[in-house]
Amino acid sequence: MTLSIGDTVPDVTLITVRDGAPTPVQSSDVLGSGTVVLFGVPGAFTPACSDQHLPEYVLRADELKEKGVDTIACVAVNDAFVMDAWGRSREVGDKVLMLGDGNGDFAKAVGLTLDGTGFGLGLRSQRYAAVLKDGVVESVWVEEKPTDVTVSSADAVLKSL
Repeated sequence: MTLSIGDTVPDVTLITVRDGAPTPVQSSDVLGSGTVVLFGVPGAFTPACSDQHLPEYVLRADELKEKGVDTIACVAVNDAFVMDAWGRSREVGDKVLMLGDGNGDFAKAVGLTLDGTGFGLGLRSQRYAAVLKDGVVESVWVEEKPTDVTVSSADAVLKSL
């Protein structure tokens, strides 16, 4: 099953870093209330993710909040320490919630895995964005190519709100 409009966000354990320590959180808790913009990326520190996708969400965070978004969250099949380091390197601060999906459980649960074994990357997440309202998918956009940042960009999401 691929994440679709009307689906409820699956309840999967993700890891974030709080006060320097890895902290398990349930996806249903951190993504399940209010209006959430969730974007998934193939990997922290990879070119399109680091140079375009994450920075655009950081840059446009205030505009998203003005449109009623309560939480902006980024998820990748990376461990929480990598996600934290990536967030610090991109000066995310509290604008984007960085979520590590180290085993790819969330990517599998939403049906948006990417086979990166041909590039030495293993199982990853496809690049996508979704708008969630109280844990239910209102809109979802999946990139055709993992290197593209078009339909899942912050600009595209802003235009849809």
